[in-house]
Amino acid sequence: QVTLVESGGGLVQPGGSLRLSCAASGSRFSLYTMAWFRQAPGKQRELVASITSSGYTNYIDSVKGRFTLSRDNAKNTVSLQMNSLKPEDTAVYYCNAKYGGGVLNYWGQGTQVTVSS
Repeated sequence: QVTLVESGGGLVQPGGSLRLSCAASGSRFSLYTMAWFRQAPGKQRELVASITSSGYTNYIDSVKGRFTLSRDNAKNTVSLQMNSLKPEDTAVYYCNAKYGGGVLNYWGQGTQVTVSS
């Protein structure tokens, strides 16, 4: 069992930055693929970025060059640095941990990110 707790959301002006963090409890954190998803009002949840156990990262096109995902296996944390934020980045952001192709799949409670002037 893995429990995920997100932090770092909030209100920011366009062009600003936020750093989301996800702290994981439980063992074998380093074996999980970690990811951030987001869901805007009236839209489906979408994958924003992921990082494998070996550190390979993947991003959706709309955030490439603006967002950076990293993990610290010693601290059981994963962080999403978000720069040059746009209003369309507004959403609830969810941390996800997946292992074994989804055999084990855990979600955090979500954190709101609002980009507005």
